[in-house]
Amino acid sequence: MNTTRHPLSLSLVATLLVALPASSAPSAGPETQVWIDVATHNQAGMPDMGQMMGGMGGIAAKMMGGAQGTIGYPDARHPVFTGKFFDIAMRNSLAPGKDAEQQVPAGLGLGASLPLLPPVASRGRETGGTSGVPEGEIHLKYYWGCGSEVRAGQPREVHMRAKDGKFEMSGDPMQGRYAPDRGIDPDPSYVLWPNPKTQNRAPANASLVGQHRITGPGVPESLTFELQQAADFMPKIALTQSGQLASGLTLGWQPVDRAKAYFLHGLSMQDKTIVIWSSAEVPDAGQGVVDFLTGGQVDRWLKEKVLLPPSTTSCAIPKGIFADASTGQASPGILSMIAYGPETHITWPPKPADPKQPWDPEWNVRVRTKSTAGALLGMDLSGMEGMDAGDAASPQDPGQKKPEEGATKKLLKGLLRNL
Repeated sequence: MNTTRHPLSLSLVATLLVALPASSAPSAGPETQVWIDVATHNQAGMPDMGQMMGGMGGIAAKMMGGAQGTIGYPDARHPVFTGKFFDIAMRNSLAPGKDAEQQVPAGLGLGASLPLLPPVASRGRETGGTSGVPEGEIHLKYYWGCGSEVRAGQPREVHMRAKDGKFEMSGDPMQGRYAPDRGIDPDPSYVLWPNPKTQNRAPANASLVGQHRITGPGVPESLTFELQQAADFMPKIALTQSGQLASGLTLGWQPVDRAKAYFLHGLSMQDKTIVIWSSAEVPDAGQGVVDFLTGGQVDRWLKEKVLLPPSTTSCAIPKGIFADASTGQASPGILSMIAYGPETHITWPPKPADPKQPWDPEWNVRVRTKSTAGALLGMDLSGMEGMDAGDAASPQDPGQKKPEEGATKKLLKGLLRNL
């Protein structure tokens, strides 16, 4: 995407698709609290992160945190590459911010224990350039629902324009739905994994199932817990595409073990028009739904038909919505998919059955799970696992391309160059 050509477009995309409510402060509870987020991600055509750590290329290093290739908390919130990712955050008010250690099962493949360290102080961001709303205009089209045909009443359209410091909006804007933000925004009172002391990711066969114990200054001696399969890494989403992006595309997948529901979201940019689609049966479901959800939230959004039931194994994108209106040719699109997994809560001592009995827990542990997938719509990336920066920029034999592959590969190269 050309940042000089569409400055307002990119600014609005960032605002509409990325900006979520700030992380909330941890709720009142035991003096020692542990949060573990567990994610499996499948980026179509990309290798498993745990299998490529030994021979990482320049692109991989950039995707994992900059030129140095460092990783850090949070690693599981928005994974980029295929692999297994997990984050640990502990807040121990008895000794805030003191280094700790978590003994982990051998099946995790990361040694006998993981160091939990306070967050590294941020250097902050340098500010520059002009302030205020950048001038420009953009048109948004919203579609929703699985099916080969565009439904009545779609799309909803919004036109935004900024000029001479004034902002105008017309049309029928979406209100938007967002997953309740229960992520941790750590301050120096927390200790975390991953951190600068550990540069290894979970291997492809990693498992969190088994006994865990956290030790350190002020950590309760009783902080030992066992994770079951419900709290383990979910299987990878095996996403497939059939058909053509311009004339109609069907997405398919195998059932994901422990999935409570599914949601898909697609986006394409056509000059000054952004086309947004979701698998929801109702409007107002966007990228903000692609996050960890509680069981109660999953049940509520299943009932409202925001999410697809766990029995679903395919979803068709209406034909024509990702085709350029002026040429009829496919416009490259980006797809996100999520399978919502179970959430586990462990408290010590356990809550007594008798509500009249006093209960003052020493600690609790929350584990959230999800499996996600990303893909370039209309393109099979199964043969690109070995791609590096040079491959991304190399010309391809036109005779080997599928009709829509050239434009999509150009989008991929642009994304990789701008990481």
